[in-house]
Amino acid sequence: MVWIYLTIVYIINRIIIRSSKYSQFLRYLIINCLFFVDILFHMSNETTATPKFPVMAKSLHAELKRRVNLYLEEHSVTATGNYKLFSKAIILLSLFVVTYIHLVFFTPPTFYAILECVLFGGLIAAIGFNVMHDGSHGSFSKYNWLNKLASSSISVLGASRFMWASKHVTIHHTFTNIEGVDDDIEVGALMRMAPNQKHYILHRFQHIYFWVLYMLLYIFWIFYTDYKKYFSKKIGSVPLKKMSIADHLEFWIVKLYHAAVFIIIPVYMVGWVSWLVGFFVTGCFAGFILSIVFQLAHTVTETEFPVAIQPENVMPDEFAAHQIMTTANFATKSKLVSWLVGGLNFQIEHHLFPKISHVHYPAISKIVKDTCADFKLKYNEYPTVLSAIRAHVLHLKSLSKPSFA
Repeated sequence: MVWIYLTIVYIINRIIIRSSKYSQFLRYLIINCLFFVDILFHMSNETTATPKFPVMAKSLHAELKRRVNLYLEEHSVTATGNYKLFSKAIILLSLFVVTYIHLVFFTPPTFYAILECVLFGGLIAAIGFNVMHDGSHGSFSKYNWLNKLASSSISVLGASRFMWASKHVTIHHTFTNIEGVDDDIEVGALMRMAPNQKHYILHRFQHIYFWVLYMLLYIFWIFYTDYKKYFSKKIGSVPLKKMSIADHLEFWIVKLYHAAVFIIIPVYMVGWVSWLVGFFVTGCFAGFILSIVFQLAHTVTETEFPVAIQPENVMPDEFAAHQIMTTANFATKSKLVSWLVGGLNFQIEHHLFPKISHVHYPAISKIVKDTCADFKLKYNEYPTVLSAIRAHVLHLKSLSKPSFA
């Protein structure tokens, strides 16, 4: 962890606060905050053996794939994205570039600049949901080079594509809601997301303060967790796949690009204080949107947190059933919500068919729902965003009590 601190402190010293009259105080404050954060988010040095899923005689996953593939064939539909997705990607990326240029080089008055920073944060989240996410799953286009290009949009936002693919595509999508393996539900001592996690006194209030933590996700992701994964060579307690020379180069090039485009140039153009306010507003809004959308899909009152059967280390349900039980949909009737979050409100369909673009989820959701009924599986769904948020708050509140430990 020392290398992480040295890297971040060097960037802070050379780029951000070198010329500030408060530089010594700011260095002291930030360095102490980094050590405090590492304690709160400390992950064990032990590695976890990932569990296996049982093979059933009557496979739910096989039946789901058969029915969905039949639908795609009958309607002559390509599983990947179409012109609707491509046009949305162009709109979002264009707005991102235009907003950045306007904020940095033609900075409006303070009030309007702050509003524009909120918009900029929303665009960061929207690009992540709609472009990067489908690209990382190979569902953006039928062309691999275009999927790689779309997934590389995460680099534009300052995050590591390699770390995201390892954490999200490989681990989260396989071991959803499995405590000790799924890094998405591991928040250290700050929050208790699963029933088997250790309870701390602080958790009594997690359903109240979680908003603040969610706002810090994007900033924390860019400046801390990417580096922690890189240097520890682990995603939580799961060993990180070996990085190639190209992966290492890409990691550092992206971080240098982000420092130049999102720190050095803005600080030079608008000044240190204005940059700090703008970056904080942008980062907090992006962080909250990113956090809440993903949490509404897995940490709500109706989703489950299965535990592997020991000593075999085998999950109690087959892969598809596990994904359905640990996932929930929300606001699926809202076309606006679906457009903004890239179909992630159809999270059940996404976890079952990550290689099918989100533009097709509304159509295949009925197939999935009917199949769940045939297999007597509960299909978790909330009618609105607000009802899903309420379920998430209730989930956090239930885990705030030590009796659940």
